[in-house]
Amino acid sequence: MAKIVGAIMTSHVPMIGRAIANRNLQQDPYFKPFFDGLHPVRDWLARVKPDVAVLIYNDHGLNFFLDNLPTFAVGAAPVYHNADEGWGLPPFGSFAGDPRLSWHVIECLIEDEFDIATCQQVVVDHAFSIPMLLLWPDERPVRTVPILINTVQHPLPSPVRCAKFGRAIGRALESYEEDIRIVVVGTGGLSHQLEGTRAGFINKAFDLECIDSLATDPSRLTRYTSRELVALAGAQGVEILNWITARAALEGAVREIHRNYHIPISNTAAGTLLLEPLAA
Repeated sequence: MAKIVGAIMTSHVPMIGRAIANRNLQQDPYFKPFFDGLHPVRDWLARVKPDVAVLIYNDHGLNFFLDNLPTFAVGAAPVYHNADEGWGLPPFGSFAGDPRLSWHVIECLIEDEFDIATCQQVVVDHAFSIPMLLLWPDERPVRTVPILINTVQHPLPSPVRCAKFGRAIGRALESYEEDIRIVVVGTGGLSHQLEGTRAGFINKAFDLECIDSLATDPSRLTRYTSRELVALAGAQGVEILNWITARAALEGAVREIHRNYHIPISNTAAGTLLLEPLAA
């Protein structure tokens, strides 16, 4: 049977992609505290050797726009290509999919009464490609399953709904009959707002509360509404829903392996959190 070996939450700021494309920038004082915080995560990945990464993230317009944006979607393609989004980043190539696992997850989620969009063609944006290259900078040893959550168009899914969705994802993965090791990756955030009178907004205290809650008591975050998350973390900081979903895929007690927090990158708080099941 499949086994979830851990969950990783990390940021997907487009400016981080500049430092990925130009590795000299990773030693720049502006970026170095963030990239240094990834070394323990990469060491952990080298030790546990997952076969598949399930990435939970939000699309930024490559597949869906405001006129057609599902709450939840799952990719079921054999390969996922990264495309130009207009940020000035070079496309980061392609990523291998796992259609058989994707279809298993899709079928399980439907049986669990989640009405999802099934996507047999998905172009992945920086929210997918940047975390993949942060975690595996020199090779692409894992197959991938993209799971997309609407964090853009209101009404947004609630933290409670996302936690239930994450638990359903975890059950689906653990019920897969193939003997594979899976890491769940939640991407986005932390607090930030890109427009309006609060452009540049960062809430360090709330970011640290989120990290603490995900590590020790994730139910605390489900007490907020999505609108409250926007107020506390910024219009785009609601991407913490992706982290909540990824954390919920880990049932039972967890141990915190590593965390890192750095501000600012662009006008965004950037963080990384690594958790694994206590039984691992």
